[in-house]
Amino acid sequence: MNKNLIDVLAEEKIFPILRTNDAQVMVDRAKALIDAGIKVLEINVENPSIYKAVEEISKYASVCAGGIITSMQAEAAIMSGAKILSSPIFSMNLVKISKDKQIPYIAGTSTANEAYNAWKARIPLIKIYPITAMGGAMYIEDLLRPMPFLRVMPLGNVKIDEIRAYINAGASVVGVGRDLYEGYSLPEITKRAARILAELKG
Repeated sequence: MNKNLIDVLAEEKIFPILRTNDAQVMVDRAKALIDAGIKVLEINVENPSIYKAVEEISKYASVCAGGIITSMQAEAAIMSGAKILSSPIFSMNLVKISKDKQIPYIAGTSTANEAYNAWKARIPLIKIYPITAMGGAMYIEDLLRPMPFLRVMPLGNVKIDEIRAYINAGASVVGVGRDLYEGYSLPEITKRAARILAELKG
């Protein structure tokens, strides 16, 4: 199952990234997205209480633990039921844990050189961050022109109506955070996610 999660992301084309330091808010928002049909989502581990949220949400969907930098964080996330590890950086230490535990690791990169090195380390999906600051969809296009073999996920202040442009530029999946949930009620979050899933499948 773990190996296929990257393929599931590529099918869904949207990767919701949830950030809050309130575990209950995290659980509520995650469930609202799952109700829309989201199968894989990232929970950014802002503080140790969020591991409880990872545990709870793992009952309903595949959870990627985000913001993981240290081995201790990685171990705690895996113990809580995370099926993917995601980091803002590219760490060989996390590559090792990922191999040992047979859990996909999504590494964070910004430049072509970093992305290529992550690919050489057999990272199955490479984060390109912060994409908006780096030039948006055109940056993805420029990055993939000489390296079409990279599987990339742009993220960083991406709006849901920009997802299609990134996919057209060659991204496998697009990470979307605040624009999906901030300022919206739980039923509205479900509605927004369901609409975008339907649009991306269409």
